[in-house]
Amino acid sequence: MDDDAFDRLMAVADPPLVVVTTAAEGVRAGCLVGFHSQSSIGPERYCVWLSKANHTYRVGLRATHFAMHFLPDDRLDLAERFGTVSGEDKDKFVGIEVVSGDHGVPLIVGCPHRLLLECITVLDTRGDHVCLDMRVLRADHTGEFAPLRVSQAGSLEPGHASEERTIRP
Repeated sequence: MDDDAFDRLMAVADPPLVVVTTAAEGVRAGCLVGFHSQSSIGPERYCVWLSKANHTYRVGLRATHFAMHFLPDDRLDLAERFGTVSGEDKDKFVGIEVVSGDHGVPLIVGCPHRLLLECITVLDTRGDHVCLDMRVLRADHTGEFAPLRVSQAGSLEPGHASEERTIRP
């Protein structure tokens, strides 16, 4: 396979970046996600792929509910915070306004375009990410906005390399 061709095709797709947040057993977690998509019209479903290297993945395995925040194009600061720092080393939520939403899910006040999701299935195909198939419980959209795109955050270095992922036998 031509890896360069794959990379070029994915660059053209240029999906919006989102921050996924969750909480389980009193631990909050959140990470920057570029792999996500609507997966069903009826019932409304959405899939999010979490890196196995992330703290959010480990917390998310114990969580039932998640919030997915669509980042406006002027919030590269949030992409940097949730994409370059590990939740194992630092509380990513310190210093930003967060409220506890339904099911204890952390909601970033500055990101009102979001989905509240309930995890139905976790699919592990033994790659570096797992797919969370989720039921949409609520969608919040407060007007038009331009989303921050993967291409706009190309200079960010991830908090963990994909090689650091948890490997299952």
